[in-house]
Amino acid sequence: MQFSNALAREIWDAKYRFSPTDGRPGDTTVDDMIERVSRAVAEAEVPALRKKWSARFAKALTDFRFIPGGRILAGAGTERRVTLFNCFVMGTIPDSLDGIFAHLGEAARTMQQGGGVGMDFSTIRPKGSYVVGVAADASGPLSFMDCWDSMCRTVMSAGQRRGAMMGCLHIGHPDIEEFIDAKQDRARLRNFNLSVLVSDAFMECLAQKGEWPLSFEGKTHRTVAATDLWERLMRSTYDTAEPGVIFVDRVNQQNNLNYCETISASNPCGEQMLPPYGACLLGSINLAALVENHFTKSAQIDDAALGDLVTTAVRFLDNVVDISLFPLPQQEAEAKAKRRIGLGITGLADALLFCGTAYGSDEATALTRHWLAIIKRSAYQASAALAAEKGSFPAFHKKILKRPGLASLDSATRKLIRQQGLRNGCLTSIAPTGTTSLLAGNVSSGIEPVFAYSYNRRILNADGSTREEKVEDYAMQKWREIRGDEIPPAELFVSAQTLAPADHLKMLAAAQQLIDSSISKTINCPENIDFDSFTDVYLEGYRLGCKGMTTYRPNAITGAVLSVDSPKKTSGTGGKGNKPSHPTALVPRQDRLTGATYKLKWPHSAHAVYVTINDLTENGKQQPFEIFINSKNMEHYAWTLGLTRMISAVFRRGGDVAFVHEELKAVFDPGGGSWIQGRYVPSLLAAIGSIIERHMQGPEHAAVAGVSAQHAFVREDQMISAEPMPERERPGECCRQCGSLSLVRKEGCDSCLDCGYSRCG
Repeated sequence: MQFSNALAREIWDAKYRFSPTDGRPGDTTVDDMIERVSRAVAEAEVPALRKKWSARFAKALTDFRFIPGGRILAGAGTERRVTLFNCFVMGTIPDSLDGIFAHLGEAARTMQQGGGVGMDFSTIRPKGSYVVGVAADASGPLSFMDCWDSMCRTVMSAGQRRGAMMGCLHIGHPDIEEFIDAKQDRARLRNFNLSVLVSDAFMECLAQKGEWPLSFEGKTHRTVAATDLWERLMRSTYDTAEPGVIFVDRVNQQNNLNYCETISASNPCGEQMLPPYGACLLGSINLAALVENHFTKSAQIDDAALGDLVTTAVRFLDNVVDISLFPLPQQEAEAKAKRRIGLGITGLADALLFCGTAYGSDEATALTRHWLAIIKRSAYQASAALAAEKGSFPAFHKKILKRPGLASLDSATRKLIRQQGLRNGCLTSIAPTGTTSLLAGNVSSGIEPVFAYSYNRRILNADGSTREEKVEDYAMQKWREIRGDEIPPAELFVSAQTLAPADHLKMLAAAQQLIDSSISKTINCPENIDFDSFTDVYLEGYRLGCKGMTTYRPNAITGAVLSVDSPKKTSGTGGKGNKPSHPTALVPRQDRLTGATYKLKWPHSAHAVYVTINDLTENGKQQPFEIFINSKNMEHYAWTLGLTRMISAVFRRGGDVAFVHEELKAVFDPGGGSWIQGRYVPSLLAAIGSIIERHMQGPEHAAVAGVSAQHAFVREDQMISAEPMPERERPGECCRQCGSLSLVRKEGCDSCLDCGYSRCG
């Protein structure tokens, strides 16, 4: 089996290829990976059946017809002590300091093994509440979310895969407004996706334009107009694409396992709504790989072949429950009690194209329902057959047949479940398939439309730098193979850039009717959509029965991984004469630039440090262009010279440069930091990062930095004084493991209050 392009092979080599360093044989080809994974998953079978099922699993994985979650591809059969599960929701967070930090540690251990985590912070008392016994006021859930965010950043810095977290808060929590506004700060909660848990009661109150109580543990702190709170939520997601919305009552009403669990959070991407300590593993049927007779009137997916593939995929994922390790014993107990799996689809948009059907059309929704109905029926029949062979999941009860998802099954399948039981409590969800869809030749991801038929993908290199790769959609590749230079019909080859929000919503609602859990889907909105129309997208989604909503409207705050070439750069045909300009070319310096100089008095330095930032004005907007750092103290000369050259080079390449000050502000000095204007700054570099941030937040930079003018920093020559922290207030020394200033000395040992690092002696 061969890769369809160089990017697919590169992704396999970087993420999924097993390359041991201890002399054991690894993967030399993708077929080696398939054999490794299939053999490992078949180990859950009785010895006499392992060879048979290993072959069946390998056949399903060949040509990427069935694509297991990335954790399975990377970890199965490697003997590494990692989990094969993608998704976790952590336990219910207790409203006590000890309990909160114990759960922080559990999340860290889960992320260290590569699992994404979701948390409901609604159980933490609101900011300002009196804490009995310590004569102090509570700091509220947002302050503890900052701790989780720092933990995630620490796990990332330790060389693990990129952290992923979902933070949820109920719309009735007294701190909900602060939660909604949190991402307005570009530097806050960057490792979180955020979702508001919206109840049916709130939606009814909104419809009645009533007053909504903000309460905690039965005590109402205040009331707000439901319309004002909803507008605040919509304004935030209109401006920053967050928070998302989870219709939590609907999630619980339609949950197969409603009789034995309550859900209040989701995994980071929103496709798995899970109970406390819930876990789910993922896999996708690649519909694009199953279509026969592309771009002809006879194009179709064979229903029987689709059903057979689903049967194999269900058994495969059920086996993974038994062979996987788990970060926490509570997660293992929950997973094996309910044996949840998340079988979904990918390549839907490409499959529709092959069948001559435009994404978002009535024909597309009908065909999507047809395929998903086959998947649902086949999955439940396969799970019932597994129950007859291996036993039902321990929490099984026949009252599950009364749940909405099973009530809609045909009578023959329901009879089978009644007689034989079910092996798995929940079977289907639709996840984003990011890198695995690229691995499969860049098929369209999950249930999403094609983002663009040719685009630039920004890729993070191992050294932290980025580069761009040109990528072409799988369906477009097939069109060129079959039709040559014939121009694709625009009415068929629609994309996320051309579809209306209503088209996205129609596809999401149609699919949700046939999916047990939820669906990860972004509803793309044009930048110029008016606010009222944007709000209507959410209200219509609620009316159509969606369980959750996430939108994206291009904005100044949110970055993008994918970018489409503008018409000036490329014609889209790849012809000569349309060569794009070099994306990383340095902008030439003008003879005269304007800027500002900031004087920084740092107590650990004998002389002041002067930071000069000059700007370039283009199209009426100012962008930082260069930086100089000077001081009479020569001990700083080498690193300040190197730093200014590197930062200036970044500035001169343009684009979003907010990461510069974010990275500098995260630097901790083991020797201790200082107070600046009433705020503790952990290092001289962090102080310089704050100066860059403030400079970019000036009124003339607001359009570039995404900061409103009312919060802007007025730039003028000024002195920023730093004072040493009084000894009695100084935090602990710097932790060698996580870099936080929370190292305390007790009982002869150094212990970190943030990450748990300990060293005695």
